[in-house]
Amino acid sequence: MEAAHLNIEGMTCENCIRAIDNRLRKTPGIRVDKVVVGAVDLHYDASKISLDEISEVISDEGYTVE
Repeated sequence: MEAAHLNIEGMTCENCIRAIDNRLRKTPGIRVDKVVVGAVDLHYDASKISLDEISEVISDEGYTVE
């Protein structure tokens, strides 16, 4: 598992945290460590998902990975 810290633009509240956390936890190959306003720490299985694909998952929720 690879570790990643992603800065996320557009998050402002607890609902944003919950939306990102729920979506990432449902995505195969990702283990969420911590989600806070503006960032997420996670581990991912590079054989199942790439950082670009993780960014797309976050974008699908309406946020932007910096």
